[in-house]
Amino acid sequence: MKINKKIEIKNRKARFEYEILDRYTAGIVLAGTEIKAIRLGKASIAESFCEFQNNELWVINMTVQEYSHATYFNHQPKQERKLLLNRKELKKLEKDVTNSGNTIVPLRLFVNENGLAKMDIALAKGKKLYDKRETMKDRDNKRRLDAIKKQYK
Repeated sequence: MKINKKIEIKNRKARFEYEILDRYTAGIVLAGTEIKAIRLGKASIAESFCEFQNNELWVINMTVQEYSHATYFNHQPKQERKLLLNRKELKKLEKDVTNSGNTIVPLRLFVNENGLAKMDIALAKGKKLYDKRETMKDRDNKRRLDAIKKQYK
């Protein structure tokens, strides 16, 4: 079953707030109405984060709006959802989070070519205020340089 429409929900704040150390792609355990709502693009991962509970990785605070055509069997919009990774990846992530004080943040939520919902997650380290200022400065300088290049073409 091939899906033509490309669904990609990004966490744009994550790259500004965190320094990305390592990236993984994880599957998500979803109910039927949740995947239908995601395919319609009615999800948000802006305020979400990942946490270990009983050696399993869960995404917390991810919002999937209720599916409009569902009956009373609809899902809760802000419930915890389990992420699926290999055991080796889970152990490595858990070790990195507990020992070094890093965190796991979702970067993007997408539907692959087979119609399955996947999430790109990253092992990240929080940026300091001066790092954020440096990022903003670099972004502004790049914007100005592009404008000057465009002017002289």
